[in-house]
Amino acid sequence: MLLQGIFPAATTPFYPDGRLYLKKLEHNVDRYSKTPIAGMVILGSTGEAVMLSDDEQRQVLKLAVEVSADDKVLVAGTGLESAVQTLALTEYAAQLGYDMALVRTPSYYRPQMKLKPESIAAHYKFVADRSPLPVLLYSVPPFTAYDLPIEMVAELANHPNIIGIKESSGNVEKIAAMHAATKHVKHTANVTEIFNAVTGRMLSGAADNVAPLNGIISAEVLGATASGATTATATKPSATRPKFKMRTKEVGFQILAGAAQSLLPSLEAGASGSVLAFGACAPTACFEVYTAWKEGDKALAELKQQRIAATAKRVAGELGVPGIKYAMDLNGYYGGLARLPFLPLTGEERTEIEKLMADIRN
Repeated sequence: MLLQGIFPAATTPFYPDGRLYLKKLEHNVDRYSKTPIAGMVILGSTGEAVMLSDDEQRQVLKLAVEVSADDKVLVAGTGLESAVQTLALTEYAAQLGYDMALVRTPSYYRPQMKLKPESIAAHYKFVADRSPLPVLLYSVPPFTAYDLPIEMVAELANHPNIIGIKESSGNVEKIAAMHAATKHVKHTANVTEIFNAVTGRMLSGAADNVAPLNGIISAEVLGATASGATTATATKPSATRPKFKMRTKEVGFQILAGAAQSLLPSLEAGASGSVLAFGACAPTACFEVYTAWKEGDKALAELKQQRIAATAKRVAGELGVPGIKYAMDLNGYYGGLARLPFLPLTGEERTEIEKLMADIRN
C-alpha cells in the first residue's frame, strides 16, 4: 500500500450528552473525501479511540468506510492493550474494507514493557503474522510515554506485513535515523497511472474495470491485493466503478510524521507523508505544504509551513482534541465536544483559536 501525502486523523463526534453522533461523522468523512488528501485515519488518538467501547469503535469504523470515497486510503486504528484484542479489531476492519491497520504500542504495563522491550516486538510480530491487513507501527510517546527505539523499528521493518510507522514523537532527527536504518527494506505497492494509491475498495469486485499497464494483471492477482475484503464492500457492482489503469511501484519502509508544526522538516528527513491531528481541521493547508515540497518548490513549501506552524503547535499540540474540534467547527466540519475527562474550552481559549485560524480556511 502506498502511503504518501496527507492523512487527517479524524475525530469522533459526540452529542452533548456523550453519545456517538454518527450523522456528523458521515458529514466529516464525506467532506474530507472531497479534498485532495491521500486518505484518513479512523480511531487514532485524535479520534478518542481509548474513550470508546468496543461496540462504539466498530460502529465508527463501519460508518466511515461506507461514506469514504473509494480512492482514499483508509487506515483503521486497531491497537489495543492485548495482541489478541488488537488482532480481533484488525480482522473486523479488514472485513469492512480498510487498507491498513494502525497499531499503537501497548502502554498500561509500561514498566514491564521497558524492562523487556522484546515484549513489544513480540506483540507486533504476533499481530503482523496473523493480520489480513498491512500493519503500520504507531509510536506516540506523548500519550503512551513509550518511544519505540530505532533499533526495534529497524527490526520490525523486516517483517513483510509491517510496511511503515506513524512516528508521533515530533523528533525530526529520529525520523531521519529511522529512514537511514530502514533503507534496505523494499515493498511493492499498486498505484494508478498517475502514481496515486490503489485501495482495496477500488479493486473489490472490479477486476474487469482495471486495465493492465506495463504488464498483464490477472483477476487472481487483483483479488489477492484487495486486502481480503469479503463483506458487502467487495460485492459492489463493478459497473458503477470507472476504469483505471494500474501499475506497481517500489516503495521502502514508509514513515508518516505526526506533527504539522514540523511537517516540512519531517518530509525532508525522509517521511513519505503525515498523519495529522491538525489535518482534521485544516487538511488543505497541510496538503499545500506537502504538494510544494513534492514539486520541489522549497520557498513555497517553507512559506506554507510557516503559515500553519504556530497554529498547529497551539491548537493540536497544546490544546489537543478540544482545540482541534473547535477549529473544525470554524472550518466547516463538525467538531463539537470531546468526552470527559476532556473539559470544554474556556472563552479565552476559543477566542485564541478563532484568531489563530482566521487565515487558515478550507
